Amino acid sequence: MSMEIPQPLQQTKTTSSPAFRAALKLYEEGKIPEAIQAYQKLIQETPLDASAWLNLGAILRKADQFEASVACCKRALELSPGKATFMTNLGNALVSLDRNEEALQVHGEAARLEPNNFLIRSNYAIALRETGHPEEALLHFDAACAMQPDNDTIKWERALTYLDMARYKEGWEAFEVRWKQKQMKPREYAQARWKGENFKDRTFLLYEEQGFGDTILCSRFIPMVKARGGRVIFECKPALHRLLQKLPVDRLVDTGTTDAGKLGENFDFHLPLMSLPGIFGTDLTNIPPPSNVYASPAAPPAAQRLLDMHKDRFRVGIIWSGSVTFARNAKRAVKAERFLPFAEIPGVQLYSLQKGPREPELAECGGKGLVLELGPLVSDFADTAAILKQLDLVIMTDSSVAHLAGSVGCPIWNLLCFRPYWLYLSDRADSPWYPSMRLFRQQIPGNWDPVFKEVYAALEQAVAQKRAGSWPKFVKAA
Repeated sequence: MSMEIPQPLQQTKTTSSPAFRAALKLYEEGKIPEAIQAYQKLIQETPLDASAWLNLGAILRKADQFEASVACCKRALELSPGKATFMTNLGNALVSLDRNEEALQVHGEAARLEPNNFLIRSNYAIALRETGHPEEALLHFDAACAMQPDNDTIKWERALTYLDMARYKEGWEAFEVRWKQKQMKPREYAQARWKGENFKDRTFLLYEEQGFGDTILCSRFIPMVKARGGRVIFECKPALHRLLQKLPVDRLVDTGTTDAGKLGENFDFHLPLMSLPGIFGTDLTNIPPPSNVYASPAAPPAAQRLLDMHKDRFRVGIIWSGSVTFARNAKRAVKAERFLPFAEIPGVQLYSLQKGPREPELAECGGKGLVLELGPLVSDFADTAAILKQLDLVIMTDSSVAHLAGSVGCPIWNLLCFRPYWLYLSDRADSPWYPSMRLFRQQIPGNWDPVFKEVYAALEQAVAQKRAGSWPKFVKAA
């Protein structure tokens, strides 16, 4: 996430007004809709207040109202031409709209005008990374870190850039600064943090820290942990317990058990799960295979009935959105109707695996019935795994099910936005983390049309391969 300047650097007579301060206070309290209304009222009363236009633009971007954000930032610059701090907010809004060339031009000019301004330099670095220029971005991250050596936010952004570039040695080390971000809540224990040493006859507490997908991804390292010691306790969300029951752990407990004082036993070491890749010095040459996860012996009866109805067709699971709370979900997700043309291909039957707030989109676009819904019929990831083992293919935008499908060996086509999660690297169609995964990438930011056109042609070919008895075909990961 880029770091906008939420208020002007200079306090003018207007920006010191009670109405301005009240609007700013609403924003600082996280009351985004109320702050927007307050600034909208303010610009009606004082339409020549450039700072009010700027702040309204910055807050509209927080609300994902990007077109309005750009227009407001441009109005602020019209009233205060050449103001670098205004330019950086405009650049941020333009990045959100995938107007990357304009964004970099604006950010670059702001950095030229104020080369020693930390926030301007930081925003420029983030914009460069988001628009596909990680090497150049790293130079500006280094410059920003030199300006404020103790600023952990910019160190975190640089860590993500290292991972994007597969510079894992630096990336894993820098990744530990995540615990100094306000959205993360580090656990403080008297016991030692595990550093990779043997722990025979001792107990190690390992705990998840982020989303379902990251937990499935990094659970592959748990056998390597167990090989170095004695008892392993793993804390994770209950929805994963059945799925991960085959891991070599001595005890699976619900997230929060230890901090609630309900663990009921002592431990000697502890570590968050996503620190394991760094502990084991992971790079592209030594990634362990996906976890041996557990799938239910059968899909839930209602889901199995729908699967059996079309067992002679090419059965394709689809997902169009990950978690709506994920900050970049708008970049990676699409509308459900994008997938409907796949149902035109003779022999194909689509199944929705979508769960959560965006499930209703299927009915809204007329796809219900044409696409059979399995998502509402499963209770946990082990049920979903049972379904995945019966599908010929999953086509989806990135979410936790991508990790699940990759773990059970289901052929999966992962449709990636222009700058995807660091895991997927760049300029390759396979994944070293999941052998059954094929990657389809946006080549133009925000433009999904070529991606779906490419997938359509590939799906026609896959159906023909199945008829010929040569499906699936995996591209061997390096």
